[in-house]
Amino acid sequence: MASLIRLAFDNFPLTLLLLGVLLAMASLGLTRRERTPERIASTFLRWFLLCSVGLSFFVNFVFHSFYGDLAARLIGWAPSPFQYEVGTASLGFALVGVFAAFGGLGLGLAAVLGPAAFLWGAAIGHGAQLQQAHDYAQGNVGAMLGTDILVPLVGFALLAWQAKAQSRRSVFARSRL
Repeated sequence: MASLIRLAFDNFPLTLLLLGVLLAMASLGLTRRERTPERIASTFLRWFLLCSVGLSFFVNFVFHSFYGDLAARLIGWAPSPFQYEVGTASLGFALVGVFAAFGGLGLGLAAVLGPAAFLWGAAIGHGAQLQQAHDYAQGNVGAMLGTDILVPLVGFALLAWQAKAQSRRSVFARSRL
């Protein structure tokens, strides 16, 4: 059991992505409300924003701001005061993610777009470190590198799904968002 918990923590972006999917499915399964395409899409988007943006970036904030030496070691880098700045940027992404979970599509786009630029930039950096410095540290390759690429793609796909589901409603219903 301890090794399973460690695996979940070591791969927290993937864990939180899967948690968001499970919570969305549970939320839809437990509701008595009609499961319209828009409700299904918005439920998955909401839990994605809460887990994969809000909670994941909050964890990143805590690690880089308060456990910088550990975070640096996991990535395979030397500790740096810059990690605190990465941490506070992550806190900003986390806050926008939480607010966007209960906002409209525009705020949802903002909550995915900023982290997408950060994560895809990080993926490029991790790839460069892998090739140039042969950095195979756990936080540089594997699930971390994979989720740096995957999480924004999932976010944009969920936004597109929500936009398509919303566009099927009448103009009057859309104006009340």
